[in-house]
Amino acid sequence: MGMFEGLAGRLQEAFARLKSKGKLSEADVDEAMKEVRRALLAADVNFTVVRDFVARVRERAVGQEVMKSLTPAQQVIKIVHDELTALLGGKPSTLNLSGRPAVVMLVGLQGAGKTTTAGKLAQWVRKQGRRPLLVAADVYRPAAVRQLQTLGEALKVPVFSVDGDADPVEISKSSLERASQEGCDVVLVDTAGRLHVDDALMEELERMKAAVVPGEILLVVDAMTGQSAVEVAEAFHGRLGLTGAIFTKLDGDTKGGAALSILSVAGCPIKFAGVGEKLDALEPFYPDRMASRILGMGDVLTLIEKAQQTVDAEKAKQLERQLRAGEFSLEDFLDQLRQVRKLGPLDQLLGMLPGMNKIKGLGNLQVDERQLGRVEAIILSMTPEERRRPELIDASRRRRIASGSGTRVEDVGRLLKQFKEMRKMMKQFSGMGKKMARRKGFRPF
Repeated sequence: MGMFEGLAGRLQEAFARLKSKGKLSEADVDEAMKEVRRALLAADVNFTVVRDFVARVRERAVGQEVMKSLTPAQQVIKIVHDELTALLGGKPSTLNLSGRPAVVMLVGLQGAGKTTTAGKLAQWVRKQGRRPLLVAADVYRPAAVRQLQTLGEALKVPVFSVDGDADPVEISKSSLERASQEGCDVVLVDTAGRLHVDDALMEELERMKAAVVPGEILLVVDAMTGQSAVEVAEAFHGRLGLTGAIFTKLDGDTKGGAALSILSVAGCPIKFAGVGEKLDALEPFYPDRMASRILGMGDVLTLIEKAQQTVDAEKAKQLERQLRAGEFSLEDFLDQLRQVRKLGPLDQLLGMLPGMNKIKGLGNLQVDERQLGRVEAIILSMTPEERRRPELIDASRRRRIASGSGTRVEDVGRLLKQFKEMRKMMKQFSGMGKKMARRKGFRPF
């Protein structure tokens, strides 16, 4: 949640002060609203959006229902959560893939990440059971065509492009025929961008829109650009009638105000968020989940969905059986480590857990991914027998493992000690589970 960290911290501080009070007066609410207003403005949220947001929250927060409640501070936080969710779009905005083929145009300024996003969207569409065709309609930047072809090869998704000085409008029209020939049912058109909005670009995009009648026109916008992203959205929406936006670099270190302003100012719902460099690092945007994360309530649903998509269910069952039998080895530990790392950066995952930011020392959590790499290197430097029976590893073996993994003997010793403690704890939990089952009349597995 990199882009909202500053805002999240300031809002949570304001609400912590509210929670310390038993009953709330209007003055308490007004003081909290001042803090909310300052936090939103500091996060680069549009001034008009902030003014209206604070007015709506205050009106609801000083109502009789809240003031007479046993937990007024929690009621105020719920109101802020509801209004923040509404500000971000309310309900998630799904992608319109009607039509055969369904046509999606990706538009935006140069450097916003349109081409990479086209590849990520192709990957997402394919996971929905559809067959995408990528269309290289940015003829002004030869690197864009090559980049899209490279992405297509990596994804094993067909790419339609035309050599020479071709007209982007004609390319778009011809792509529909190619989609029919290839059996593709979703056409993703990567259009040209400019360093700034100009008439020539808009006229070309308008002609492309008329030629292929897209069900979706999505603005790809760099979250790092701040308030100028809202102005860009207004300009594109005025000429093309945008159906949604995709924010790239939502995991970056930026204030986040553009995301909170874009729907109110430009009437443009956020449909997806780019949360990393990999081709599967594109997530549908859920306003309620993002509001929860900003207010420190976590985002467990997204974490569960990530796990369901990534973790091998059969391996999970096998691990459960091994834990019950007390047979958890370093080989199994390495397998689990790799499965967790597939989910994404650990600081992002921990940020989805409720209250993690409140734990002392974890306010600005930075997990050292290199440390996980060292653990993997140490285990890979062991023989299969050593991984299964770590008690075999004596001083000379530790020296060999440290040398083979490029680490220190102390690092190897520390890992073995931690693993021993972890396995001991797992056996205790497994034993407790069996006792509980017997008490309740169940047979243990």
